[in-house]
Amino acid sequence: MDKFKKWIKAAGVRAIRTTAQTALALIPAGVTIEDVGWKVVISTSVLSGILSLLTSISGLPELENERRK
Repeated sequence: MDKFKKWIKAAGVRAIRTTAQTALALIPAGVTIEDVGWKVVISTSVLSGILSLLTSISGLPELENERRK
């Protein structure tokens, strides 16, 4: 169970980071807040977070390094 908790924490941090990076990348420079397509930003960011979690199933380098210690 401890192994699963570590995986959830590492995968969650990675997914949140990916979601935030995607959101920032989708907000174009030089436009006002009202001009941002928020539905697109939010939906694409959430999708990137889900994809990050799915990708984490194949393994997380953070946890691989911990096993070697």
